[in-house]
Amino acid sequence: MTKKQRALAAVLALKEEYPGAVCSLEAEDPLQLLIATILSAQCTDARVNIVTPALFAKYPAAADFAGADFEDVEDLIHSCGFYHTKARHIIDMAQMLLAEFGGKVPDTIEELTKLPGVGRKTANLILGDIYGKPAVVVDTHLIRISNLLGLVETKDPFKIEMQLKSLLPPEESSDFCHRIVLHGRAVCVARRPKCEVCRMNEFCPGAKKN
Repeated sequence: MTKKQRALAAVLALKEEYPGAVCSLEAEDPLQLLIATILSAQCTDARVNIVTPALFAKYPAAADFAGADFEDVEDLIHSCGFYHTKARHIIDMAQMLLAEFGGKVPDTIEELTKLPGVGRKTANLILGDIYGKPAVVVDTHLIRISNLLGLVETKDPFKIEMQLKSLLPPEESSDFCHRIVLHGRAVCVARRPKCEVCRMNEFCPGAKKN
């Protein structure tokens, strides 16, 4: 089985297992998802979802964040960790959105990654979930499981993104990443994978080793 064949088999298996492929971060618009993703660095999505309702109620638009009191934002996001850096990124990002993009979240990876606190992982999430573009969101689950599946042989996020883009159908790539996260939490758990119940165990090299 080639890597491309295994990738297609993984897409089909995960689609059957997790038909509803959605981001677990709760957001009502592109700006909210962008900020929630910044907050999710080194923090669980569940914690972010607890914090963001009060944050978005107080600062509903880019202009509100751009003029926000730094210490107030720090207080609101404190439990997400790294709150000092994240508060600065959020305010600076909102100011750049207003100054360079008319307050609108851009729709290219080149423009998104110009924003403070926005790397390729965050940019790809916005491209896939907001703008419906082909995207590969490389998080810890995708790094680990794509290696176990034998789709990649590297831990480098950029290399994984590029390699998976060449293997996955473009229209499936974003949902595939969401499904990998769900699978990583429920079945292919780090250090204790449940290979015996995994839908991909027949073609996964990692399962054969286990």
